[in-house]
Amino acid sequence: MSVLKPHSFRENYAHLRDAQKSSKGAPLYSVVVNRPLGRVFAASAHLLGITPNQVTLISALFTFTGIALIALVPPSLPMAIGVPLALVLGYALDAADGQLARLRGGGSLTGEWLDHVIDSFKIATLHLAVLISMYRFYEVSATWLLVPILFAAVYVIHFFGMLLTDLLTRNAQLTMRMRAETPQGGSWTKAILKLPTDYGLLCVTFLLIFYPLAFQWSYLMLALANAAYTALALGAWYRRLQALDMQLRAVG
Repeated sequence: MSVLKPHSFRENYAHLRDAQKSSKGAPLYSVVVNRPLGRVFAASAHLLGITPNQVTLISALFTFTGIALIALVPPSLPMAIGVPLALVLGYALDAADGQLARLRGGGSLTGEWLDHVIDSFKIATLHLAVLISMYRFYEVSATWLLVPILFAAVYVIHFFGMLLTDLLTRNAQLTMRMRAETPQGGSWTKAILKLPTDYGLLCVTFLLIFYPLAFQWSYLMLALANAAYTALALGAWYRRLQALDMQLRAVG
């Protein structure tokens, strides 16, 4: 892929809009909100000469500021605005680094590694911050403190399972020298059904953090929805890899 010179924001944005990766399997928030917002940041970053790794680090700064606010600051109206704003911007910038890499001619292994390490850090700390916040600032029973612990476990399992399935699938296709499938359009039904697992929806949920009861129940519903989806996804991922195993055996 050739590198697009940063002539103008409009040219950068148009190029990204025409070169989007498939939305197949992506949750609704990512398709409708996060990727378009990421395009704006990617087009602007290319114009300013910012590198993809720098965008990744700026994304981390916003994300971890939001997570620190959850753990350290008592719930208030300004916090209920600041936390989701920081998380949403961090998430959009996380979408921007890959798009910016495409504008610059393609990504790098170190860039992908940095992106996934920061994602892992985010996934490992976000729900622990909610646990700390509930323990310090909410008047809740010990049972409620189990919810962020459950959510953290589900989040890690889902993230690791998704990455590992993708890695093993690509390795199997490489072994069989198969061409990657042509990207297809995503199903809106699937995008809607997958919405509870979307990190963007979780970010928006923190708008309710100033209202403990509303936040607790919406957070619990998201945790249960994530657990149910992950249980179904694990079965689907296993069957996908099982089918690839059969193909690998067939080609010797």
